[in-house]
Amino acid sequence: MNSLIKRHNPETQSNEMSFNPMTNPTLWQALEAELVYIQDRSGKYLSFYGNIGNELTIEPEDIIGFFPEQTLKPVSPEAYYERIRRVLERRIPEQCYCQFEYRGQSFPLELVISPIFKQHGQGTTVLVMGHRLPDNDLSVITNSALPTHPDPYQKLLTKIARKIRRTLNLETIWQQTVDSLGDALQVSRCLMVAIGPNQDYLEVKAEYRQPCCTSALGNRLSPEGEPWWQQALNQREPVIFEHLVQDSHQIQSILIISTFYQNQRNGLIYLEQCDRSRYWCPAEIELIQELADQVGTAIAHATLYQELEQATLAAEEASRLKSDFLASTTHELRTPLNGIIGFLKLILDGMADDAQEQQEFLEEAHKSALHLLNLINDILDIAKIEAGKMDLELGSVELAELFQAVDNFTLPQAQRKHLAFRSKLPSTLTPIVVYGNYQRLLQVMLNLVSNAIKFTHEGSIVVNAEIVKKKIDHQHQEFPGLVKVSVTDTGIGVSLDKQAKLFEKFVQVDGSHTKAYGGTGLGLAISQKLIQAMGGQVEFYSMGEGLGSTVTFTVPLGQMPVIKTVKSP
Repeated sequence: MNSLIKRHNPETQSNEMSFNPMTNPTLWQALEAELVYIQDRSGKYLSFYGNIGNELTIEPEDIIGFFPEQTLKPVSPEAYYERIRRVLERRIPEQCYCQFEYRGQSFPLELVISPIFKQHGQGTTVLVMGHRLPDNDLSVITNSALPTHPDPYQKLLTKIARKIRRTLNLETIWQQTVDSLGDALQVSRCLMVAIGPNQDYLEVKAEYRQPCCTSALGNRLSPEGEPWWQQALNQREPVIFEHLVQDSHQIQSILIISTFYQNQRNGLIYLEQCDRSRYWCPAEIELIQELADQVGTAIAHATLYQELEQATLAAEEASRLKSDFLASTTHELRTPLNGIIGFLKLILDGMADDAQEQQEFLEEAHKSALHLLNLINDILDIAKIEAGKMDLELGSVELAELFQAVDNFTLPQAQRKHLAFRSKLPSTLTPIVVYGNYQRLLQVMLNLVSNAIKFTHEGSIVVNAEIVKKKIDHQHQEFPGLVKVSVTDTGIGVSLDKQAKLFEKFVQVDGSHTKAYGGTGLGLAISQKLIQAMGGQVEFYSMGEGLGSTVTFTVPLGQMPVIKTVKSP
C-alpha cells in the first residue's frame, strides 16, 4: 500500500497518471472494487474507477479534473468536505454513508475515506473506496447531515472520561488516565506528573509502561533536568519533541500536555515513544488535549474532596482530643481544689491537734492553690495563643539571673525526690544577655525543669547553656548569635513514634502517664509558642522509653559576650 501511495503522489503529474485506475482497471476488478477514486483537500477528483450498476455508467473523463459539484457530487457537500478535512488532519480512515447525485440520478453510497500518507509532511489527498447501497436503504441517509460511524477517538475519549468521573480518588484518576491513554495509543510510556509547590519539582504519580522500560513511578524530577519539562511549565500549548536519536534513555519522541483547572496548571500528561520516531498526529493531540481538560477538572475536584475529607477527620480528631483534654483537665482542676477545700475544712473544724499541724495544713492548702494557679495559667495561656492575643514585650535578659531563679524554684523539688540537680553556664568575661521576655523565659524553663523532675524517679537533672555564633534575623532585627539551653534528665523517656505528638495542643502522649503524673499536657505546646514568639525553637530528643530525654530551646543573643579562654597547662 505504501508503494502505491508513494507512486501516486498528487503533487507530481507522472505519479498521478501511473496510479490512475483507468490506466489499469484490472487491479480493481480483481479486488471486485465497485467504486474507487482519489480526491484532494478541496474535493477535486484526481483519479477515478467506478462500476456501480449497468443502468448508471460514470465516465472517468467526466470526473477526473473536476470538482464534485460539476460531476459526481454529494447531496450534503459541506458535511462531506468536512469529513475529508478531518481525515487528512487526523490521519485516520473513516467510514460514512452518503447520498450522491450524477446526471440527475440519486443513489446512496457506503464509503471508506483514507488519508494518503506522504513520505514527508502532511498528506493532501484521500483514497475513497465504496459501494452502492440498495435504494431501499435510504433510511440511513439524510439530506441535512452526513450520518457517520462514531469517531473512534471520540468514543475513546468518552470511555476514559466516564471512568474518571466515576471516582473522587486522586490516585485512581491518575492511574486510569495513564492506563487508558497508554493502551489506546500504544506508547512506550505514559506518566501522570504532579507539580510541586512553586514548580520546585515534578513527581511521577502514575505510570503506564511497556516491559522494555524501567519504572519511573514515584521519582522526583527537576524541571531544569530536561528541556521539555521547563518548556511544558512555561506554555499552555502541547510540547512535542521528535527524532531524539541521541537521547541516553533511548527516547525518540515525546508529547507533554498540561492539565488545568480555572487557568491553574495542576498536572502534566507525558507520553514517550522509545522503539521508533513517532509523528504525533493532530487527532492524537486533540484527543489528549480534550482529555486533559477533563482530567484537570477531575484532579481539582478530587483534591478538594481529599482536603475536605482530611479536614473533617482533623476536626473530628480535634473535637475528640479537646473532649479528652477537658475531661482530664476537669479532673486536674478538681484535685488541687479539693485539697484546698479539704485542708481548710480541717482547720475550720478544729481538727488540727496543735499549731504545728495547723501550719502543715495551711502549707498543703497553699501548695494545692499554687498547683491550681499553674493549671489555670496554662489554660489561659493556650487560649491567648489560640486567639492571637499573646503580646510579648521583648528586651534584654541576663541569663545568669534567669538560671538563678530556676535554681531557687526547682532545686528543693529535686532534693525531695533525691535527684541530683546541676545547672551550668558558659564561661564568659562579660554577662550573657539574651533578647526576650524575662517572665515568659522563666515560665518556659520552670515548665521544662519541672517536667524533667516529675518524670524522673532516680538519677539527675542537668540544665546547660551554650553560645552559638550564628547570625539570625527576628522581627526585622539582626542578632549576633543565640543561646541554646538544654534540660537533660534520666527519666522515663518517650518512644520514638510518640515524640511527634508532644507539641500538639490538647494531646497527651500517654493517658496512663497523665493519670499517674498529673498535668494538662499543654506545657510543651505553650513553651513552643512562647519561644517561637521570641525568635527561637523548642526541640525534644529521646532514644525511647526508659532512656531519659533532652529538651532544648534557643533564644537570640542581645550581644555577643566575651568568651573566657582556658589556658592549656
